[in-house]
Amino acid sequence: MTDIHSLLLPLLRLLPPEAAHTLSIRGLKWGMGPKDRTPDDPVLATSVWGLDFRNPIGLSAGFDKGAEVPDAMLAAGFGFVEAGTVTPLPQPGNPKPRVFRLSEDRAVINRLSFNGTGLAPYVGRISKREKGLGPFGANIGKNKATEDGAADYEICVEAVAPYVDYLVANVSSPNTPGLRAMQGREILKDMLVRVLDARARAVPDVAKRPPLIVKIAPDLDDDERADIAAVILETGVDGMTVANTTVQRPDHMTDGQTQEAGGMSGAPLFPIALQIVGDMYRRTGGKVPIIGCGGVASGAEAYAMIRAGASLIQLYSALVYHGPALIPRIKRELETLLKRDGFAHISDAVGVDSRREN
Repeated sequence: MTDIHSLLLPLLRLLPPEAAHTLSIRGLKWGMGPKDRTPDDPVLATSVWGLDFRNPIGLSAGFDKGAEVPDAMLAAGFGFVEAGTVTPLPQPGNPKPRVFRLSEDRAVINRLSFNGTGLAPYVGRISKREKGLGPFGANIGKNKATEDGAADYEICVEAVAPYVDYLVANVSSPNTPGLRAMQGREILKDMLVRVLDARARAVPDVAKRPPLIVKIAPDLDDDERADIAAVILETGVDGMTVANTTVQRPDHMTDGQTQEAGGMSGAPLFPIALQIVGDMYRRTGGKVPIIGCGGVASGAEAYAMIRAGASLIQLYSALVYHGPALIPRIKRELETLLKRDGFAHISDAVGVDSRREN
């Protein structure tokens, strides 16, 4: 199945990016997705936040905004899947075209701006899921027109928390005006306190509350990173996703669409995200689990992020260029590297490089 899907990849890339993505989601809903039936090696298994992951490679938010195909992507071999970003109310997002393939750089630029159908259909789908293949997370955000951004996060948490394994508060998309300002110390602290209270209301049983994770931007200066680390430790937030798309355009990029506005993901983001994973791991003393995200397209890159401090890995843009065959390949490569270096479990490798730098 995976070989067939890899053969279809060049045909999908003949379509505009957003049309290709819509067709991919439709095919997955029709049961046409790939199936990875090879059992994952035990060396890839890990436990984070009390959740069991059969492998640490996850699908990042953005691919499945409406939670339409989480189980199809778990069947494709991912160890966990995240859907969103979902907002309380439907919104169309920015005008098209708003997604660009930068083939020369193996990158993607998007300025979608949390387009989606809102909470109602999203909750309708996730409330009917049967758990089993792997952890499922909801990525939540604010509507563009909302002035009290924290209120939108509260609304989303109260709606989805009973049905998910973990929650991600996305305060780092560059495409929603004012959103990244929510990473400021006092604003972020206020929002997180309110969201944690909303989670407690939605799931009164402490043992059943899904962990809350904050997704941060890669475009933060030293003081901003220090503030975020301090707020996370102070509020008791459970984890971080490092990092979202970037507004940076590294000098080595050559594609003619490089200067399109929006957040850039893919290969040029990897060294930026890798550095921030290590930095945030050190700033939090390794006490806060990190999902490493940004440009991962190989087992070696996943391994580098783990050694820098990531307990789990996410990817999305690499699928645009490599197709679903990438998922089992990354797992095989990661397994080989872990065993080569004498690690019995993924968790033993988390942060080994960052601890040496202290």
